[in-house]
Amino acid sequence: MRQLLFVILLSLVPLMNSYSQSAEKFAEAWEKEHVSKIFPSDVRHADLKKYLEGLKGLGIKVDQVGLSNASREIYQVEWGNGPLKVFMWSQMHGDEPTATSALVDMFTFLQKNRDKDWVKKIGKEITIRAVPMLNPDGAELFQRRNLQGIDINRDAIDLKTPEARLLKRLRDEWNPAIGFNLHNQGYLTTVGRSPSQASISLLIVYGDEAKTTSLGHERNQRVASGIVTALRKFIPGHIARYGDEWTATAFGDNFSAWGTPTILIETGGLFGKDEMYLVKMNFVAFLTALHSLATGSEKTNDPAIYVTLPENGSGGLTNIVFRRANIVNQNDPAAAATISVADISANTERRRASFTAPVRIRAVGNLTNVRGLEEYDAGDFNVFARMGTIKAGELADMYFFKKDRNVDWASPDLEKQFPPDAIFSGGKWIKGEKLVPRK
Repeated sequence: MRQLLFVILLSLVPLMNSYSQSAEKFAEAWEKEHVSKIFPSDVRHADLKKYLEGLKGLGIKVDQVGLSNASREIYQVEWGNGPLKVFMWSQMHGDEPTATSALVDMFTFLQKNRDKDWVKKIGKEITIRAVPMLNPDGAELFQRRNLQGIDINRDAIDLKTPEARLLKRLRDEWNPAIGFNLHNQGYLTTVGRSPSQASISLLIVYGDEAKTTSLGHERNQRVASGIVTALRKFIPGHIARYGDEWTATAFGDNFSAWGTPTILIETGGLFGKDEMYLVKMNFVAFLTALHSLATGSEKTNDPAIYVTLPENGSGGLTNIVFRRANIVNQNDPAAAATISVADISANTERRRASFTAPVRIRAVGNLTNVRGLEEYDAGDFNVFARMGTIKAGELADMYFFKKDRNVDWASPDLEKQFPPDAIFSGGKWIKGEKLVPRK
């Protein structure tokens, strides 16, 4: 009997190996084969259509399934023919684009590698449908809402927008077993109260205010745990759990209520990495989830890995902090001795990658409870605003003068008559880089 079991196990080893994959392999595959070449924030509707033409050229089913408020086409992509129905949608908020590019890369990879055993397994067990860029009008303007000024993700009940009506119809007609609701969150969202950015946050969405669990909800927790384990190999300490407050009008909550337990994936920021790195992280997350569902490996994942994630935090992180700056009082610029010592924090506004993003002062004062992604020690400098004053809401455009210099602050042409030692403008040093020391 033992010999028979041993023989059976030996016969299963090649099969198991043929299905075996890892997060590292997924990341490597993205590096070699991704077709998304434009930064996601720069992708317009016309760019998406070019991506989708590429998918069609590979033989993938791509259908126009509706129109936006401004009559822009909305598409659905389908791959696989398995019994498990997985539905994914991205960019219902027009300025949350990362997952759209990742979906294009995912479908391209699956189709090009459809002869590999583990990819065949996904196609045999799962049918995937996805709507990339549900809100093409918002994407065109790089704004959250649609052209009616409505947040589509708060329109699941009233259905005042054509985009919301389409999303509900696609769900109702197909009745998928799992939903993936794909978003972006704030760049400065943190992992709990830590100063670490929440680059990826996950939520297994409840279907009611009482937070009733189900077999589908429990399965999704295990899938999320697999995603966390995979992503920790690349972004350890940068994964969090999104707040699970019940939102009666939101699509994720209602998808779960309607019988499609949903996984929310929110992409944040990661200092020092560009948008494409986070596309790769989404790609790894998607393939990890699909692979675990197709092979059944999700059944052995520990849900506690997801459940014990710190929740998202906010307010303790800013883009830039200048510590101990000697701020020249600009209400009376002639009084050179009128100087106050304070920290200055500044935040970068969200813009497309190809646009210059304004950097505005967030706060001035004792900011010991705030951490900057970049911090500078300005204690040896007098700081003077290039325009306006140094106060919250103003642009962070500043001159830096060494304290031992004699400067006539009332000079009508200060920069020409008393050239600053350093100038910070538009979120970067345009003069004197490295002169003000990094902390």
